[in-house]
Amino acid sequence: METERRRDVDLLIEEFWKKGYLTVFRKYGTYLPEPSSIGGFDVDAIAKQRDNYAIGITLTDQDFKDSTFIKNKLIYLAQRQTKGSNKKVILFVGVSTLNYKYAKALLDELDMDTRKNIKLFQIIDKQNLNLRNELKTNKVLFS
Repeated sequence: METERRRDVDLLIEEFWKKGYLTVFRKYGTYLPEPSSIGGFDVDAIAKQRDNYAIGITLTDQDFKDSTFIKNKLIYLAQRQTKGSNKKVILFVGVSTLNYKYAKALLDELDMDTRKNIKLFQIIDKQNLNLRNELKTNKVLFS
């Protein structure tokens, strides 16, 4: 369980890097401090790009058992603003491929302003994806 969570947070950090963010706080890290909870909700990472901040969370299968809790968490975290300049903080939400459609349906239930502030992405382990592609190409029964 711990290794899966660590892998999910690593893939969340990769998503931050793809978008040009620099990680400031992260869970399961060696050199960076862990982020404190925001409004009683645990977050996995906090990143910065110039003057813009982003919060990153990953949702597991168990998180989807209580949809009202997830909805409240998404609403609260997506409506955060920076203290000084009152800029909106973007919320990155990573979900597994199995839960992606369910998460998308949850986001559709939120109001438009909150939805604009949330970036939903699939957590896909590229090593497993490469293995699957190799197995597909090497499946020769007769030659």
